[in-house]
Amino acid sequence: MGKETRLFKTEERKNRSDVSEFLHLLADRISKGQVVLSQGQEEVALQLPESMVLEVQVEDEDKGARGVQHSLEVEIKWFGDEQEGPLELR
Repeated sequence: MGKETRLFKTEERKNRSDVSEFLHLLADRISKGQVVLSQGQEEVALQLPESMVLEVQVEDEDKGARGVQHSLEVEIKWFGDEQEGPLELR
């Protein structure tokens, strides 16, 4: 397995309307091919390729006395060299 480096992470409580608004804005940025995430002094800019892998996962996790925590995870993956297009022989 390769080494993983976290470039940015945030976790905060938001109401459903705010989550929806964030996801709509994110979708708009994805369609344009560039996403910039920032919080405080932290910022990461992503140039997105035309083709990516979309993974959607739903989980239930028993948190004991707190009950069952439900999660909906959306992950988008790509390789850096995919931004340049496929390898061609000429």
